[in-house]
Amino acid sequence: MSEIDYSKYVRREPSPEQEEDVAVRPDMVGDNISKEEAATMEAEGTRESGLIATLRRLFGGDKVLWVIIIALMAISVLVVYSSTAKMAYMPSSSNSTSEFLRNQLLLLVGSAVFMIGAHRINSHWYRRTAYIVFIIALGLSLAVHFVGTSTNGAARWINIAGFQFQPSEMLKVALVVYLARVLAERQSKIQTLLIAPSLKFWTWFKSEKQRRIWREGGWPIFFPIVASCLVVFPSHTSSAVILFILSIAMLFIGRVTWVEISRVILWALVGVAFVGLMGLGRSHTAGGRIDTWVSVWTEDRTKVPVQDLSDTERSMIAINNGGILGRGAGQSAVRVEMTHPESDYAFAFFVEEYGIVFAMILVALYVWIFYRAIEIFRMCPRKFPSMMSLGLALLITGQALLHIMVTVNILPETGQPLPLISRGGSSLLFTCIALGMILSVSRQNIENSYKEEV
Repeated sequence: MSEIDYSKYVRREPSPEQEEDVAVRPDMVGDNISKEEAATMEAEGTRESGLIATLRRLFGGDKVLWVIIIALMAISVLVVYSSTAKMAYMPSSSNSTSEFLRNQLLLLVGSAVFMIGAHRINSHWYRRTAYIVFIIALGLSLAVHFVGTSTNGAARWINIAGFQFQPSEMLKVALVVYLARVLAERQSKIQTLLIAPSLKFWTWFKSEKQRRIWREGGWPIFFPIVASCLVVFPSHTSSAVILFILSIAMLFIGRVTWVEISRVILWALVGVAFVGLMGLGRSHTAGGRIDTWVSVWTEDRTKVPVQDLSDTERSMIAINNGGILGRGAGQSAVRVEMTHPESDYAFAFFVEEYGIVFAMILVALYVWIFYRAIEIFRMCPRKFPSMMSLGLALLITGQALLHIMVTVNILPETGQPLPLISRGGSSLLFTCIALGMILSVSRQNIENSYKEEV
């Protein structure tokens, strides 16, 4: 019969030294670990847990979305540093490529601070301030025509406290948040809500139905959309188009009926026809860009000298030169021929240096932002934050795809930057704020910290 080891059943009392030292867990002390080493290990574990908690507060929410943002910011550094060589070597320039890079890094860091701050704010604060922020953005977009800085005959920048920015970039974000609020508040009657008034404007004050339309949906929804497009249109036609398409998308997300959406689109077509006939705003510039776009598809451009090619054609040459794997960092040949390789044609420049393979990864990152927003939308239990997050993601992904389609001549030239990558403070700042707001919703989904929201 085997001998039984009774020692394992014997209860061992802790020694007096262990009872006195309450800062050290007794289970950490063994044959090979002293009390001092155990205390050090426990202190390091406490510090590590504190660091992790701090990082979670700073970078809460959707972790995948954070990785996408960091990747896009890293690409921005590469693109701006290499593409600004043309600007640095111009006789009128006093900056080197290193100074351009330093400025971009400062913009990235500053915008990241705003993004982290925005993601720590609960979405009910965005709901509360939606009206006032929209009015401010609309007012600044109107003021830019009177006190703004003009470039190429268009006033787009306004100077506030020594800093210049484009109010139209702010208006894009503000309009999404505003529409998310007014549509969320009307979800109980959205299927019967009338938004667009009749084209017979002389009946607006005579007909009870028209007065009801203006009261229930015209003033709170239709008028802000029209006003946003009108204040931006004279100086930046493509931004006005983006605002309108974005508004239609928000109406769709907000479950507005297709009949009302089609009426809003009809109003837009009438407005475009009127502007074209009267030659208002920058319609002549838009017409020239459309003519160029058509000529590239319908005419033989192989005999045209390089200096006579449009920027879009030069961007297509850059993409062709890039091939599968690209020419290599800093090896772009077409950047000296393009007007704005660091902003308006950043994607073409990226393809030339890094190739189609990495370009497809870049496109996937933008599409992934929208995919993550769909997941956030599905998880969100509240109407306003869910619509806000999806609308802002649609703005970022849609503008990126618009930029890319321009570079390959699928669409006429628009002058829209590539979000997070193109050089420029206004677009970068408000794109980061929009991403911070999306991250705020994802953080609240995880924490279940919704309180007063609808």
